[in-house]
Amino acid sequence: MEAAAFDARVPQPEGEENLIEAAKQIVKALGSGKNLTDDARKILADLGTQLSTINIISEDKDGDIGELEAQLDAIQEKIANWEADQSMIWDSGPDEAGEYMNVTLEAQRLIERLENFCPDGGGGDDAGRRDLLRRAHDVLQMAMARLEQEFTHLLVQNQLPFERDNVASFRSNEDDGLDFNSFVSNGDDLEDPSIRDSSVSRSWEELAIDMVHPDAIPDLRDIAELMFVSGYGHECTQAYITVRRDALDECLFILEMEKLSIEDVLKLEWGSLNSKIKKWIRALKQFVRVYLASESFLSEQIFGQLEQSSWSVCFIEASKGSMLQLLNFGEAISIGPHKPEKLFPILDMYETLSGMIPDLDSLYASGAGSCVRTDCHELQRRLGDSVRAAFLEFENAIATSTSTIAFAGGGIHHLTRYVMNYLNTLTDYQESLNYLLKDHNRQNAVVMSPDLAPSTRQEDDASGEPAADDYATMALHFRSVTSILECNLDDKSRLYRDPSLQHVFMMNNVHYMAQKVKNSAALRHVFKDEWIRKRNWKFQQHAMSYERATWSSVLSLLKDEGNSHPGSVSKAQLRDRLKNFYVAFEDVYRTQTSWNIPDAQLREDLRISTSLKVIQAYRMFIGRHTNSIGDRHVRYSADDLQNYLLDLYEGSQMSLHNPHRR
Repeated sequence: MEAAAFDARVPQPEGEENLIEAAKQIVKALGSGKNLTDDARKILADLGTQLSTINIISEDKDGDIGELEAQLDAIQEKIANWEADQSMIWDSGPDEAGEYMNVTLEAQRLIERLENFCPDGGGGDDAGRRDLLRRAHDVLQMAMARLEQEFTHLLVQNQLPFERDNVASFRSNEDDGLDFNSFVSNGDDLEDPSIRDSSVSRSWEELAIDMVHPDAIPDLRDIAELMFVSGYGHECTQAYITVRRDALDECLFILEMEKLSIEDVLKLEWGSLNSKIKKWIRALKQFVRVYLASESFLSEQIFGQLEQSSWSVCFIEASKGSMLQLLNFGEAISIGPHKPEKLFPILDMYETLSGMIPDLDSLYASGAGSCVRTDCHELQRRLGDSVRAAFLEFENAIATSTSTIAFAGGGIHHLTRYVMNYLNTLTDYQESLNYLLKDHNRQNAVVMSPDLAPSTRQEDDASGEPAADDYATMALHFRSVTSILECNLDDKSRLYRDPSLQHVFMMNNVHYMAQKVKNSAALRHVFKDEWIRKRNWKFQQHAMSYERATWSSVLSLLKDEGNSHPGSVSKAQLRDRLKNFYVAFEDVYRTQTSWNIPDAQLREDLRISTSLKVIQAYRMFIGRHTNSIGDRHVRYSADDLQNYLLDLYEGSQMSLHNPHRR
C-alpha cells in the first residue's frame, strides 16, 4: 500500500531526473545569498525539503524492486517444489495447506505492489519491472491452477454419499400405488384414496443432508475466496459446477431416474411407464425438497461472501441439467396419449410439481434461474392440459362403451364399478380438478346431465344444502359422468330379452351408484343427498317393476275371478290353476336362481317383498280351496315356497326337481 500512496503523492513526468538536478543547483545558489527575505528563505527551504524527499523515495524504490525480485524468487521456488510433488497438499494436513495458502497470498500481494511500481509508459528500469510483474503473474497462475485441483479434490473426496435411508424414508412403496386397471374387477376393495404419502408434507429441514463433509467447508471457502481475490473466480466456479453437476446426476441415478429421451418415454408400455411415473414423483419430491435445497445451501456456504450472486449462479448451473432431465420426462408424459387410466398418474405428477413450484421459484429466484422457473411453470401448464384431456377421454369412453352380449345374471356391470370407483378416487384431487375443470366444457356438461338443470339446483337450495363453491365444478362434471353412465346402462339393459331381468340389472346398478355415493363422505359432499334420494327412488321403481313383470302373471293364477265363490269354479279348474302356478313358480325358480343381486341387503329386501306377495296369495288360495283341490294335488307347503324364494338371486342356477338346499 506504500507504493500506491507514493504514486498518488508524486507524479512522475518525463525527464524528471534532469528537473531534480536543476532544482538542486537553484536551491544552492539562492541559499548562499545574503539579501533574501525571511519569506523567501522559508519557501526555498520547503522546496528543498520536497525535492530531497523525492530523491529519497526514488532511491528507496530502486531498493524495493530488488527486494521484491528476491521475494518472488523465493515464492516461485516454494510453489515449484509443491508442483513437483504429485501428492495433494490438503491431504498432508492443515499446516501444509495453510503454508501453501500463505505463499500464494504472498504472490498475490506481490503482484499488487509490482503493479503500482510499473507505469503505463517508460523504458529501461520500467521494462525490467514489467518483466518481473509477468513472472509474478506466471507464478500466481501456477498456484491458482494447483488451488483449482485442490479445490476439486476436496469437493470430490469430501462428498457425502446419498443416503439410501433418506431415499427409503421419502418413498411410498411402489406396490402401494393404485392399480387403476383394478377398478374394473375389484374397485370396491381399493385403499381409501385419502390415505396419501405423508412424506410430502414434511419440511426439507427434517430430511436435509450434508452434501459435503462440514469439516471441509472452511477450506473450500478459503480457497474460493483467494481465487476470487486473485482474479480466478471463473475457474473456481467452473470447477465447482463440474463436480456438483456430476454429483447431482449421481443423485438422480440413486433415485432410479433413467436418462430417457422423449421418444424413449413415448415408446414405453403402460406398465413400465406407470412404474417410471411413480419413480418420477418420488424423485421430484426428494430431489427438490432435500437435495436441491441442500445443494443451494452448500453453494451459499462456499461462495456466499464473495461476488454478488456468484453462489446462486453456481447452484443454478450445477443443478439445471438434472432438473431438465426431470422436466423432459414430464413433458413426454404430457404429450403422450391421454387415456383414462393415465388421468391419476398425470394428476399425481401435476399435484407433485405444483407442490414443488414454490420451492423451485425460491431456489431459482435469481435472473440466472429464470429459464428453470419458466420450464417448470410450462410443464405445470402442460400437465394441467393433459388432465383435462384425460378427463374428457374418460367421459367419452363411458359414452362410447358398447356391448353386444348382455351382462350375465343382471349383476353390477364392470363399467359401473369402474366409473364409481374412478370418481371416488378423483375426489382426493378436488382442489386440482376444481381449478383445471372450471368452466371447461361447462355447457356440454349441463346438457348431458339433467340433474344439473336449474330446477335441481333450486331443490338443492331449498333443501338447505347448496353446492359449496369448492365442489361446484366437480359436482357439475361428476353428475355429468353419472348421467352418461345411466344412459349407457339403460342401453345395455335392452340386451336382455326378459323385461324382469332388465329391471333387475338397472336396480342393481343404480343401487350400487347410490350406495357408493352414500358410503363415501367425499362423494356425498359432491353429489348431495338430493341426488342420492333420486337414485334410491329409481332403483325402488325398478324393483317394483321387476315384481310386476315377474309375479303378476304367476299370482294371477291364484286369484279368484270376479265375485266367484268356492263352489262356482270346478275342482278341475282349480287343480289346473294350481298346477300352472307350480309350473310358473318352478320356471321362475330355475331362471332367477341364476340371477345375481350382489348386495345382501338389497337381495334380502327384494326376497321379503316378493315373499309377502307370493306366500300370502298362495296361503289364501290353498285355504279357500283346500277341500276342492285335495291334499295330493298340493305339491308344496307355504313354508316350502318361502324357503325356495330364499334361493333366488344367488347367481347359481338350481331346479326344484333337485334343488340345492342350504
